Amino acid sequence: MMRDSEKTIGNLIDKQGTVYVSSVDEDGYPNTKAMNSPRRREGIREFYFSTNTSSIRVKQYRENPRACIYYCDKRFFRGVMLKGRMEVLEDEESKEMIWLPTDTMYYPGGVTDPDYCVLKFTAEEGRYYCNFKSETFRITE
Repeated sequence: MMRDSEKTIGNLIDKQGTVYVSSVDEDGYPNTKAMNSPRRREGIREFYFSTNTSSIRVKQYRENPRACIYYCDKRFFRGVMLKGRMEVLEDEESKEMIWLPTDTMYYPGGVTDPDYCVLKFTAEEGRYYCNFKSETFRITE
């Protein structure tokens, strides 16, 4: 059993460059894609990603905010799945919070580019796998 889930999970997350993000399509099937690690995270509860407003994932999250993110440490064969809700944020403050100067490569209009938005994932519970064992845990504020 994990003694400190926030520390254990946080350390795993910080060492991964890729996160697998899932949404639910209009037929109720899960859709998963690899994304760069979040630009910002607050503990293991809130994660902020940059993406295109025009993406299929944004459309899916607007219709159904249920989401899942998964981090995998292939070297030690351990991982964590976090379940929760994904919000699409288009306000200036959220966009500026995670903006990087190199983002103009993807969003030529800068931080105000209409095709740039922020995905905010709020985790509610998780499942951690390590040493051939799994454990479910709740995430509190």
